[in-house]
Amino acid sequence: MNMKHKLTITLTLLGMFLLTQLIGIFIVNAYSPTPQTIINPATGESEIISIERPLPFGLQTSQDEPTPSFIALVFSFALAFALIFILIKYKWKLVIRLWFLFVVTLALAISINAFFKYTPLSNIANISIIALAIALLFSLFKIFKPNVYIHNLTELLIYPGIAVIFVPILTPLSIMALLILISIYDMWAVWKSGIMQKMAKFQMDELKIFGGFLIPSASKKVKAQITKIKQKYRGKKMPTSVKKKKFKVNLAILGGGDVVFPIITAGVFMRAYGLIPALLIIAGAFAGLTFLFTITKKGKSYPAMPYISVGIFLGILIWRIFIF
Repeated sequence: MNMKHKLTITLTLLGMFLLTQLIGIFIVNAYSPTPQTIINPATGESEIISIERPLPFGLQTSQDEPTPSFIALVFSFALAFALIFILIKYKWKLVIRLWFLFVVTLALAISINAFFKYTPLSNIANISIIALAIALLFSLFKIFKPNVYIHNLTELLIYPGIAVIFVPILTPLSIMALLILISIYDMWAVWKSGIMQKMAKFQMDELKIFGGFLIPSASKKVKAQITKIKQKYRGKKMPTSVKKKKFKVNLAILGGGDVVFPIITAGVFMRAYGLIPALLIIAGAFAGLTFLFTITKKGKSYPAMPYISVGIFLGILIWRIFIF
């Protein structure tokens, strides 16, 4: 099978994608309303009420029907994309870095705080502040002192933290419509305009950061050259010219949008219908991404959302036909 990336790299990307989806389900559930049985003092009868578990930092969830209209949500996403394009066009690097720092810190803090809920630390007052401090530390390393390990480790928690903000304000119908629009946009942005490739290149070349999973790999020839240099200067001071020498490295990437939208969809359906449809949605998204990876060719770029969305819709269809 002639895939774009080595099998080990493909399996690693798929594994990180699946792990993030499962973490996403956990995080969404940690902030979802939970039923509790109480005794009505007036009637003496037991009643089931729903207890809210709000997000930290004043980001509240609600049991009520989502208030933003679908058009308002689409407009908000379009405005966010437009803002990003403007920042990239004029190369406002500091603004972009600070924006990344804010979003990454907030998302990480939300996820870390969710894990704290299931530990003895949950009894500590203002535990969310500790989560925020840990998140800020990781974010500073991620943005200003990046390395591939910190980058991918934090990505596992960033998208669940982002998703849990949107889950309460979306309905199953609105998220399905949004998936269609995002998939159409993704095809246009990759195959027609090339905006996605330009954005990714700018992030990695100019900012040294990237919104998504990233796995670098080198050819056997390059690895041999690096090994030879290390052996030559073992125990010696390596000249600056050698340290700065550049080698060709291949990058396997999976965009953040391709990771977060399946989590949002699964979360919305889980809140509305339970765990089973959420798991089928994740399975469908995973199958769609796996299929894409098997047909990719070297030197070509592919929009992942159309394949992921088809997989999600198939998962929903299976649930509706055989389980619902």
